[in-house]
Amino acid sequence: MRAITMSGPGGPDVLSLSEVPDAEPGPGEVLVRVVAAGVNRADVMQRQGHYPPPAGASEYLGLECSGTVEALGEGVEGWDVGAPVCAVLAGGGYAELVAVPAGQLLPAPSGVTLVEAGGLPEVACTVWSNVFLTAGLRPGEVLLVHGGSSGIGTMAIQLAREVGARVAVTAGSAAKLERCRELGADILVNYREDDFVEAVRTATDGHGADVILDNMGAKYLARNVEALAVNGRQVTIGLQGGTKAELDLGLLMRKRAAVIATSLRARPVAEKAAIVAAVREHVWPLVEAGRVRPVVDTVLPLAEAGRAHQLLEDSQHIGKVLLTT
Repeated sequence: MRAITMSGPGGPDVLSLSEVPDAEPGPGEVLVRVVAAGVNRADVMQRQGHYPPPAGASEYLGLECSGTVEALGEGVEGWDVGAPVCAVLAGGGYAELVAVPAGQLLPAPSGVTLVEAGGLPEVACTVWSNVFLTAGLRPGEVLLVHGGSSGIGTMAIQLAREVGARVAVTAGSAAKLERCRELGADILVNYREDDFVEAVRTATDGHGADVILDNMGAKYLARNVEALAVNGRQVTIGLQGGTKAELDLGLLMRKRAAVIATSLRARPVAEKAAIVAAVREHVWPLVEAGRVRPVVDTVLPLAEAGRAHQLLEDSQHIGKVLLTT
């Protein structure tokens, strides 16, 4: 099979399309012939040498894919060869074949193309597990999403809108903020020009954000705590702004608030399967009804993985960048 390999950590130029041994399904796994793979910030971090794959995972990049079932491993039931599927992965999506634990597989939802489905599993699982299962966002609450125009951001806006929450976003341009507004956000903050703490407080009559979905880490920690409402919950899922910062525990206690940091990739297979099952139950019906849609910016052939990574690093995209085999 062909897969994207790395000559070593570095820039996008370290990525190349190579012939490698075919992936094979182990017990409890399904072999998927990949049609499309989503490109994620975690892939960029891995390429740079900052985010190695967990033990036992594929050495190749790629945390989500869509395709068709090629073969079933020992003990797998409930899936048919040839079925259109998509999956959340610990690695290996930038390839023509990938072996996936059966519990991390989803049927490709009707109403979207199989290529578009390649950009759904990672964002759907990340948003549902963090915003709803961990932070417990409820109708009427305020969700603040940093990076609202990203793949995760565009999914978070739509799902929060569907449960009746109010959505605030930060983004770096008027065009990105306008797309967020179209998806359902109504508090729009250009982080290059405005203070999101003051903007959220003003727009909510001083209430603040009940839940913050944070991709920045250290850089935004202090200001996020300021922006939290009483009983607020911040969930950090990215570290684009660094890993170490000072936390005002006094302010956190006065607000009776929580700061939580999570990741999806390194969770045990059973935990991922539970998240995937919840996404299939709660998110897939919304996708199939056309109420929640994948937002796709660019689709490139697998051989142009380096260009796809450069697009993410330039941060000019809105929604997902996909690679097709």
